[in-house]
Amino acid sequence: MKKPSPTPETATPAAAILLVFSAGLLFSFLDSGAKYLGSVGLSSPFIAWVRFAVHALLALVLLRAWSSPAVFRVRSMPRQVVRGMFLFGSTFFNFLALQTLQLAETVSIFFFAPMVITAIAGPLLGEWAGWRRWMAVLVGFVGVVVVTRPGLGVFGLGHVYALCAMFSYCLYVISTRQMSRQETSESLIFYSALTPVVLMAPTLPFYATMPEGGLQWTVLLSMGVLGGIGHWLIIKAYRIATTTALAPYAYLQLVWMVSLGYLFFDDLPDLWTIGGALIIVSSGLYIVHRERQLRLRDAALSNP
Repeated sequence: MKKPSPTPETATPAAAILLVFSAGLLFSFLDSGAKYLGSVGLSSPFIAWVRFAVHALLALVLLRAWSSPAVFRVRSMPRQVVRGMFLFGSTFFNFLALQTLQLAETVSIFFFAPMVITAIAGPLLGEWAGWRRWMAVLVGFVGVVVVTRPGLGVFGLGHVYALCAMFSYCLYVISTRQMSRQETSESLIFYSALTPVVLMAPTLPFYATMPEGGLQWTVLLSMGVLGGIGHWLIIKAYRIATTTALAPYAYLQLVWMVSLGYLFFDDLPDLWTIGGALIIVSSGLYIVHRERQLRLRDAALSNP
């Protein structure tokens, strides 16, 4: 008897795991670069603008725009613009947060995004969560409270920026889900980078601060490359494995963030941050597990 081939629900390809793992490393270096450039006096809006300008140029090259009209074809340009600004907002607020918070703190708060997406997907997409996933959302919120500790003199402006970055990212994901059925993948990648570059260009004279020295220029220009390749690796990973199957491996970025925070900035998260991060990650993993159970149940009902 021929042995059945494993499905994406039961076996995640090693190549997909490696792609997600590598993307997390690139994103961690990107955040480290943003924190370093902010510490030497470069403004967060300028850092974010350059990051997306390089990303847009890289997208044109990787997507071979000169031979692929799908890169420029859109069904709704206003929605592309709004989605691009959501992504820019996520990056911009994250860079602001990194000026005062440790890398581990910002990524811990960012990991609450899957729970927020679960909560708002109901009214915005009609994808209502059951009570088990709502309980996971509440548990994740407890984890955020543990990390930020409002009322104990710890919660500050950096935490507000980190929460704004997380919420902006959630809206970016929701808009991506809404548009993915009508827009090409190439256009979604390209216009998400081009939109902030075009819209924010007129304001550059008000906040542009030029780097000093080769190191700062290298770090600044490399951020667009790191972000662009990181997003490209994620897309490649999702082509060979399901989002649910890969979701747990994204949390490994916390290891990179803690390691780079200690290596570059001599930062180590305190026990509150570690405990809150573990609560948030555990909640997110339960949501992933629950969604996988529902997928398998639906598949069994449709193929008795």
